Amino acid sequence: MIIYILAALPLLLIFAVWWLYTPDKPRAALEARYADTPSQFLELDGVRLHLRDTGPRSAPAVLLLHGFGSSLHTWEEVAQGLEADFRVIRFDLPGFGLTGADRTGDYSDARSHAVILTLMQRLGLERVALVGSSMGGRIAWSFAAAHPEHVTRLVLMAPDGFASPGIGYEQPPKVPLIMRVLPYTLPEGMLRGSLTPAYGDPGVMTEALFERYRDMMLAPGVRQAILDRMAQHVLLRPEPLLARITLPVLLLWGDTDRMVPVTNAQDYLRALPDARLVTLPGKGHVPMEESPTDVVRILREFLAGR
Repeated sequence: MIIYILAALPLLLIFAVWWLYTPDKPRAALEARYADTPSQFLELDGVRLHLRDTGPRSAPAVLLLHGFGSSLHTWEEVAQGLEADFRVIRFDLPGFGLTGADRTGDYSDARSHAVILTLMQRLGLERVALVGSSMGGRIAWSFAAAHPEHVTRLVLMAPDGFASPGIGYEQPPKVPLIMRVLPYTLPEGMLRGSLTPAYGDPGVMTEALFERYRDMMLAPGVRQAILDRMAQHVLLRPEPLLARITLPVLLLWGDTDRMVPVTNAQDYLRALPDARLVTLPGKGHVPMEESPTDVVRILREFLAGR
């Protein structure tokens, strides 16, 4: 019996690979569906950046940075609520969404800073208010620490950057073995299971929203870029960098966030010279999707200096 099982193993493996294999989706089809007006693409600094730039060109500029595995679409309702009085810029960070892979292969925060600076120069912007979510929050605060002359105000929505169980400082990252198959497969159940905890109310994640997240993961080169980013990221001690940020900072957190708990806000309040915390009751990790009206109201008040 055992010899027959062993003989069948190669066939079973081939079947499993065939059954689980999930190829990238054609770029043209994804762009036709998700890059309608006002999307545009800019070739800059080694990437083809998927960008939306709306609102009066003479108005104060706000730059929105999405989180890990997300895209500029996460900001759309917030952007619509701001663009009457602000120039609202959001883009797919290199390695995500319709921007896709960075031809340099560099997914460090410093590389993200360089892309932001080049984009600002291309758009004729000297200073912006930065709003970053999760990973985008870390990129936002590290950019503000490195380039304070280019930032007016800073909003951090459940940012990462402090050590957590399994993630220490200045240590080579360990990419889980199971993640190495990501470029070849994307089981629906696995993706749904990773997205659901992001919402205080799981019902917010409609089938259309789930499909968009899945399609953005299946954009050409994105899954390999995600692995490359994970492998390259080395967490630095944040306190010395945060201490440099003297401009006003708003910490915005859903109080039921299961990905980056609201208790983590205390680390930032201790480290930042001028920061305050606003929490959203019953909301999770992506309040811009769960409660965009509240987020717009809070952002407007903060950006107006109130």
